[in-house]
Amino acid sequence: MKLDLKPLAQQPGGVLPFALQMDLSDVEWSGTKPFAQPVHVEGQVRNRAGALELKARLDTVLSLICDRCAKPFQREKAVEYETLLAFELANGESDDIVELNQDGELELDELMREVFLLEMDTKNLCSEDCKGLCPGCGADLNREPCRCKKEIDPRWAKLAQLLEPEEADQ
Repeated sequence: MKLDLKPLAQQPGGVLPFALQMDLSDVEWSGTKPFAQPVHVEGQVRNRAGALELKARLDTVLSLICDRCAKPFQREKAVEYETLLAFELANGESDDIVELNQDGELELDELMREVFLLEMDTKNLCSEDCKGLCPGCGADLNREPCRCKKEIDPRWAKLAQLLEPEEADQ
């Protein structure tokens, strides 16, 4: 979707709303394809005293796999984005300002795709307190205790033998 912003640049106080859906189902992220649903984008470009200001909200529901317990789960993801737009940049490039093409148009799909992917989390947990899997026996520590037999440090083995008969008597 291209936004032609030349007319808006001539209207101080003017607003150009936009809405679109992005299909990111082809994107692979951490070995999975989490974008089962489209990303909804709503926003506007406003002319504030000659400066073009873009504000957008992007949201979707992601289908993820927990990095600790490997359980599939879904999570809502929303991104708020604001930037200034310019017909040309004096210094050539800026991280804070997006430059329009030579026709005064903004390739909105490309920009919103990049914004959303840059905001993706590098670690996905099904819950903040996920205990994960036991590295020894593979038990899901969220559902069951570890089945590993506790190994005794050989330096303390003799002391452990002294404690065993007491435990049996009780």
